[in-house]
Amino acid sequence: MSNWLNLENKTVIITGGASGIGYATVEEFIRDGANVVVCDINPTAPEFKDAKAGQVLYVPTDVTSRESVKNMVDKAVETFGTVDILVNNAGINIPRLLVDEAGQYELDESVWDKVMNVNVKGLFFCSQEAARVMVKNGGGVIVNMSSECGLEGSEGQSVYAASKAAVNALTRSWAKELGKKNIRVVGIAPGILEATGLRTISYETALAYTRGITVDQLRAGYSKTGTTPLGRSGKLSEVASTVAFMASEQASYIHGVTLNVAGGKTRG
Repeated sequence: MSNWLNLENKTVIITGGASGIGYATVEEFIRDGANVVVCDINPTAPEFKDAKAGQVLYVPTDVTSRESVKNMVDKAVETFGTVDILVNNAGINIPRLLVDEAGQYELDESVWDKVMNVNVKGLFFCSQEAARVMVKNGGGVIVNMSSECGLEGSEGQSVYAASKAAVNALTRSWAKELGKKNIRVVGIAPGILEATGLRTISYETALAYTRGITVDQLRAGYSKTGTTPLGRSGKLSEVASTVAFMASEQASYIHGVTLNVAGGKTRG
């Protein structure tokens, strides 16, 4: 257990916590001694190896449903008494081109709505319901999961990039509102990472198509990281530990910013 972050007995909600960055973040907070509420669209709870009895509450949650989110927050308060930290990690990515003359992977309203509903509306619902508790109890921290492509844009991922740019804007705006209530709001923007739940075969097929390459060429590109000065992909654990730090008292004067965790990656 890491004591320097002072996260022991804090109650943290982590959305999208059943896989990928979310799962790694759950495990980080478990090691730090926090009480963790894991919510995910998956109805089956995953196993967390270091969890102690009563430390983790799993609540199947549809973040696009106000009722589902409110139920999750109510259960968190009922079980642990409060909400100290919210990690808005739930997100989806569906690669599409703005114009695809072949008609295979063109951005349409259904894809637009699905991505925006999870990545933006879901973040709004979760933040509002958790912030109500934090305001009542005199403080807290909201950590919003953005993406490096929300800062730079990304070929074939325009709607995803737009949703993450919206997350950055909400982070800055809510920081101005909630700072007065002793609630910090910060963002994390990961770059190229080792495989996560977003990297499915359907995702890779669509993304490769939008970039005019094969899936094998796309996968080979993961390890090249030519635009990343550190010369490698990031680890899920590196993002998770950054989230824990930003949520802790050690980061108590960091507010209203989105931290790029991308190995120095830039446009060129």
